Amino acid sequence: MSLEGKLVSEINIQSDGDVFHEIFRHRPHHISNMCDKIQNVDNHEGEWGTVGSVISWYFTHDGKEKVSKNIIEAIDEEKKLVKFKVTGGDILEEYKSCSFTVHVESKGENNLVTWIAEYEKKNANMPDPHTYMERLLNMSKDIETHHLN
Repeated sequence: MSLEGKLVSEINIQSDGDVFHEIFRHRPHHISNMCDKIQNVDNHEGEWGTVGSVISWYFTHDGKEKVSKNIIEAIDEEKKLVKFKVTGGDILEEYKSCSFTVHVESKGENNLVTWIAEYEKKNANMPDPHTYMERLLNMSKDIETHHLN
């Protein structure tokens, strides 16, 4: 059984795909105003929206307060993609390595948000990070609802 894995989840949103991408690239610190499971997002190093920036996400997961320190590993404006590599915090207590990528594909009024989790478990007994992916999809819905209201 392999300890490395990749999960891909997609969700259609009605809100503007460019705005959704811009939030994750330049304004992740605003997400706490849109999603009740995100308490705060802090910038520790670099500027918002630049590769190499270090940010921490403070969030609730499975009823517990957690933190995830991330570095922005890649940004692709054309593909509306941002990749976050987890470098510290609670997620690395469960996984040896983990990264999350958010990508928005816009076709007219249809916007497809794709979340990709790439990870390596610490041992074979660890579950795949399905609950984290569910949280990301729910966060996407919360951001959409915020922008549609």
